[in-house]
Amino acid sequence: MPRIPIAYIDISFFAHATEDSDKVLEAARKVIPPEYAGEVTFKKSNLKGDYGNPIIFHAAKIKEEETIEALIRHISSNLTALDRETLSQEFGLRLDNGIFYLRLDKQAALKGSIKLCRTDPIHIRIRFKTRKTEEIADICKELRMLP
Repeated sequence: MPRIPIAYIDISFFAHATEDSDKVLEAARKVIPPEYAGEVTFKKSNLKGDYGNPIIFHAAKIKEEETIEALIRHISSNLTALDRETLSQEFGLRLDNGIFYLRLDKQAALKGSIKLCRTDPIHIRIRFKTRKTEEIADICKELRMLP
């Protein structure tokens, strides 16, 4: 199969004052296949919440084709059938101008599984090389992200 037509993937998340920042970082690293986790560098920014509470924002941009391909295959192969169906039903809401948005559960990731969630997630932004909705849908189906 030719290389996946993805320009880059952004991974970002917040570690709130009530969370162990190292564990949240560990959870995000578990979303990445172990053999590539060391190649992804998260940049850290210190922020303040509404009430002055400290929040740490972590972000990484993955541009290396081999790492992108491994990450996509890892996520795809670990999504449940229900999550794939959810992605399919919400496809139009999750796609904007060639970027496909996923939100993954931090707790599940820490335990080694990949699960969609809505609140306080690990954000995954997949920037495709095309902006055509039909092409992106076909690519996602080929990659088994959609049923």
